[in-house]
Amino acid sequence: MDFALTEEQRAIQDGIGQVLSDFGDDYWLEKDRNGGFPEEFYRAMAEGGWLGVSFPEEVGGANLGVVSATVMMRAIASSAGAMQAASAIHMNVFGPKAIAVFGSNEQKQRWLPPIIKGKQKSAFGVTEPNAGLDTGSITTKAERTNNGYVINGRKVWTSTAQVADKILLLARTTPKEECERGIDGLSLFYTDLNRSACDVREIDKMGRKAVDSNEVFIDNLKVDAEDLIGEEGKGFRYILHSMNPERILVGAEAIGIGMEALHRASEYAKDRVVFGRPIGQNQAIQHPLAESWAQLQAAWMMCMKAASLFDAGEPCGAEANAAKYLSSEAGFTACERAVMTHGGMGYAKEFHVERLMREVMINRIAPVSQQMVLNFISERVLGLPKSY
Repeated sequence: MDFALTEEQRAIQDGIGQVLSDFGDDYWLEKDRNGGFPEEFYRAMAEGGWLGVSFPEEVGGANLGVVSATVMMRAIASSAGAMQAASAIHMNVFGPKAIAVFGSNEQKQRWLPPIIKGKQKSAFGVTEPNAGLDTGSITTKAERTNNGYVINGRKVWTSTAQVADKILLLARTTPKEECERGIDGLSLFYTDLNRSACDVREIDKMGRKAVDSNEVFIDNLKVDAEDLIGEEGKGFRYILHSMNPERILVGAEAIGIGMEALHRASEYAKDRVVFGRPIGQNQAIQHPLAESWAQLQAAWMMCMKAASLFDAGEPCGAEANAAKYLSSEAGFTACERAVMTHGGMGYAKEFHVERLMREVMINRIAPVSQQMVLNFISERVLGLPKSY
């Protein structure tokens, strides 16, 4: 196996670096303080064609696959933008995968080009307050009408809903009690985020302030029949096609943030002089940072393996989950050590490492908790009894 980036992947990394060079520490610190979607960064990414990196050429994409998207998302996160920058385009990279794979040709032509060109933003409406990771227990209901469906319910942690034009929405079309399994009877829609029927309320949160997270209260949202993706009742199977890439990309983003934190910590350790010598000369500073570098590199190998399996059409559930787990732990540890390397200044916003630590926390929580990843591996890989 060749572990080096290909010429094409290096070009992706370099191209992303050029875009990010126009958005430095001051830009992202202002976003962290005051919020507001990073429209200028988003527009620059769209103009560079980066939003379509993994989508088919016939709809304007580059058709480069999840490996290339993984390289791209690590490069984005390995910058001052960190998770704010990554999350600004994250949904556009992985979310519409269900459309690209299961949508009709008409739906692909109607929906994907505006996403790739940056003319439309999408929100991802799956999680619910009383269901969490138990997707089979969601209660948002889509009832048939003569012209389509009417949807009622509530979603939570819906990112970018403040600025989104569209929403990828999972709703129940068959009552749970009439289904063999809870995950049956769910259908997937891609439709207008109609503000007259959707009350979007932003959640004030720990980090990543530039990219909003929301509760969405849905009251009689009318959806055309043409906005149903694939067959009714198979929505959960369709979003599974997005779940493994999302885990891989979240892992790559955690690695990127961790590498950015290590870079900042190393530069500070070379410059900061205490007792007549740079603190980076002390092994108590060196060793934790070196250990984190090794952990991040190992996690990166798992991300690339999982992405390669996905692009080859091979099963990759265990690898994608392991990539998310290992990367999130390594990224958080690297950020924590970067803060500690800075000492008291690590607590100061002007040095940015405290922001990196806050932002990388989300990678341990979403899209699935670390404990649920371990449950998956225990059951699916090790053959142990299901514990939940």
